[in-house]
Amino acid sequence: MSQIKLIKPTLEYAKDIMEYRQEFLDSGDSLAGCGSLRTCSSAEEWIHELNMLENTDTCPEDRVCSNTYLAIRLSDNKIVGIIDFRHHIDHPILSVWGGHIGYSVRPSERRKGYATEMLRQDLINCKQYGLEKVLITCDFDNIASKRAIIANGGIFEKEIMVDDDRIERYWIQL
Repeated sequence: MSQIKLIKPTLEYAKDIMEYRQEFLDSGDSLAGCGSLRTCSSAEEWIHELNMLENTDTCPEDRVCSNTYLAIRLSDNKIVGIIDFRHHIDHPILSVWGGHIGYSVRPSERRKGYATEMLRQDLINCKQYGLEKVLITCDFDNIASKRAIIANGGIFEKEIMVDDDRIERYWIQL
């Protein structure tokens, strides 16, 4: 795996953001941890929405404040993943199956260890924000995500059913 760093999305990456989005749309995979990227028509629109979510004064009432980061591969400055963390999970969906952190790795960049490293770096952000533990969930059959969570100290809590999908809940102490 090449080295990566997590950075706040900027317009410098607008073209790569939209290419990342298109790669997911073409693959039919979900854009976990990407907020509204699936429905945004431009990187500018998406970045604006992310900026609003960072602050309690601008975060919509039905949403939870969060920070989203691009995982940038240092060797070529390319987005390999996107990860976010929600400041709290006092929300009906997040407290059950959404959790504190969501992430995705570009389909063409999977199985290279990026999810594990993205999560490791984002857990540092969570701790600096003041969280003591985080809830992370994944689909029962998402072995790669499960491995990334466990590699970062995830302790299995339980399995739940959400709309006929088996979801596993893990807690990580920070």
